[in-house]
Amino acid sequence: MTRAPDLNLVPFVSVDHMMKLVLTIGTERFLTELAGYIEDDFKRWESFDKTARVASHSLDGVIELMPTSDGALYGFKYVNGHPKNIKDGRQTVTAFGVLADVGTGYPVLMTEMTILTALRTAAMSAVAAKYLAPKGSDTMAIIGNGAQSEFQAMAFKAILGIKKLRLYDIDPVATDKCARNLAGAGFEITKCKTSQDAVEGAQIITTVTADKQYATILTDNMVGTGVHINAVGGDCPGKTELHKDILTRSDIFVEYPPQTRIEGEIQQLPADYPVIELWEVMVGKTQGRREPSQITLFDSVGFAIEDFSALRYVRDKLKATGLYVDLDLLADPDEPRDLFGMLLRHQAVMA
Repeated sequence: MTRAPDLNLVPFVSVDHMMKLVLTIGTERFLTELAGYIEDDFKRWESFDKTARVASHSLDGVIELMPTSDGALYGFKYVNGHPKNIKDGRQTVTAFGVLADVGTGYPVLMTEMTILTALRTAAMSAVAAKYLAPKGSDTMAIIGNGAQSEFQAMAFKAILGIKKLRLYDIDPVATDKCARNLAGAGFEITKCKTSQDAVEGAQIITTVTADKQYATILTDNMVGTGVHINAVGGDCPGKTELHKDILTRSDIFVEYPPQTRIEGEIQQLPADYPVIELWEVMVGKTQGRREPSQITLFDSVGFAIEDFSALRYVRDKLKATGLYVDLDLLADPDEPRDLFGMLLRHQAVMA
């Protein structure tokens, strides 16, 4: 048997490499291609292992592992959510991920996923809206103008053709930041003074706030018929953004019900409240938007298959771009049974 060389080395994509990868490919193309990977994987939903994320909650936040496998590849993401971090100048969400070969158990990719998670969350939102939003939508309200907001705007522009943005945040500095970052990206941007003002004339309403608490970002009277709501911010137990009455007026679409019932907007509803799994819409098992007056709600919490798609996409881009380094991650003795001998031989080299 011929032994493969450099079994100890695993391609690693750093934050610097990820930024260069996005900019080399182009943000809109990156989001569009990533959305294609997500859609392809959702259409083979039944081939994946599925489990709600493994979460460790504290008073300050949550640390989670998000694993899945399609039988050929295994992927997981480590991610945290600590809303209070922003007060210390830290990110509220950080992440890294690993993709591995199921046949050998060896990792084939390790990558930063703080930036990549923002991209895949936005791409997932746009994929859902592709099936659920009113046809011809050109205006989106974004309530919550923090780290995720620009990614959402760019994904909806690239995939749905959104041209007009109505921005609102309780902190006007955040809205100014979002508008400044998106200047020159081809949007008509309106900075709004209230959330009520923001939703006026919007066919798509995105809520993406960070506070870890039950909150009412949208009240029932703010939501007219025929809109699509992209609820991104409610993503852990005890954290929601929408008034319960909005939920009961909407057709609710989710990723993985056992996880969403714990973490999403529907944690406010009975455990048997009917929801629709998004993959079933994608494969034609059920309908998404049926009529113009329908309110559709994507109760987005983020699921491991989306991260798996993102890991696959990045892996497939590495050969052509070379935007990675080889990380000496795995012990690789010449004789697999002699791991201790490898340690002794290294001692001799050090001497």
